[in-house]
Amino acid sequence: MTDTWLIVGLGNPGNEYSNNRHNVGQMVLDELASRMGGKFKTHKARAQVVEGRLGIGGPRVVLAKPMTYMNVSGGPVSGLCNFFDIAPDHVIAVHDEIDIPFNTVKLKTGGGEGGHNGLRDISKALGTKDYYRVRVGVGRPPGRMETADYVLRDFGTAEKKDLPFLIDEAADAVELLMAQGLLAAQQKHHPAKT
Repeated sequence: MTDTWLIVGLGNPGNEYSNNRHNVGQMVLDELASRMGGKFKTHKARAQVVEGRLGIGGPRVVLAKPMTYMNVSGGPVSGLCNFFDIAPDHVIAVHDEIDIPFNTVKLKTGGGEGGHNGLRDISKALGTKDYYRVRVGVGRPPGRMETADYVLRDFGTAEKKDLPFLIDEAADAVELLMAQGLLAAQQKHHPAKT
């Protein structure tokens, strides 16, 4: 296995979904690609990818946006792991998370998928839950709104003002996770309990 990292931004393909809460993982990957000076190209594993290094002397990375719908993200992720010879412990899934407030980034490895079908499909395809997750908080649906309806809507007007900062923080979290490990990234990005 190589020491290359696979960073996967979860979301749905197509312009009609590109600004949805569910696609915030892909927004973070656009930021990382911009930092690398790379452009996404179509890969045979049904994903858009950018290969390169993050930062000077940084780790070799493959940024990937699956071209499948969110709930079937596992096939492209597993295909890319096989193609680039990347172990699950070098996979980082960046995704929307309704169980943490908007404007919050949290990181973890393994554990449950919290009802997130994209993560569930990746776990199934990789045969393990032991990969990293950078969880980008989008908050819970208001009132009685269905979760699916909420995550498939664009961010609200007030949220859009803070969204660039949230995306930037999530991209920083990915870089710190690779450079210094999970604990260091959690200590920097998880707000202290009061």
